[in-house]
Amino acid sequence: MNEQPKRKQIRIENYDYSAPGAYFVTICTANRAKVLWLHCRGELCSPDKVPLSDVGAIVDREIEKLNAVYDAVSVDKFCIMPDHIHLLLVIHADVDGRTQFAPTISRVVKQFKGSITKQIGRSIWQKSFYEHGIRNQQDYDEIWEYIENNPLKYTQKRTP
Repeated sequence: MNEQPKRKQIRIENYDYSAPGAYFVTICTANRAKVLWLHCRGELCSPDKVPLSDVGAIVDREIEKLNAVYDAVSVDKFCIMPDHIHLLLVIHADVDGRTQFAPTISRVVKQFKGSITKQIGRSIWQKSFYEHGIRNQQDYDEIWEYIENNPLKYTQKRTP
């Protein structure tokens, strides 16, 4: 009958997503709706002074809170784009190399999305999210640069 297409599995089977390490996470808005930035009324917006919408400001506050909510998780870098966010998350280990009560990346994202949904009274999020386990320092550095430059590339792309 009207069967929905089967979603592609993007998680690595049997991988421990609470394992210590760095992760690159991208979360998109539903239908890629541009609800996180204000409109710039035609002029070029400075990427270091991105005009966040009210919803974007809530997202910003929630990202800042992640460092305090989870003892073993920190946000090393992030950017808020008009229709998605990028996070460079790190799950830390204790001196013995174990995580202490570290949540999985999925749990962090689920609670993050849920908190924002509750605050604004509706969900703005696409189902699921993209994540990439960072393999080495070069990978980390490239992702850091990508996150750093993403708003500038976006605003330059919009300039006539």
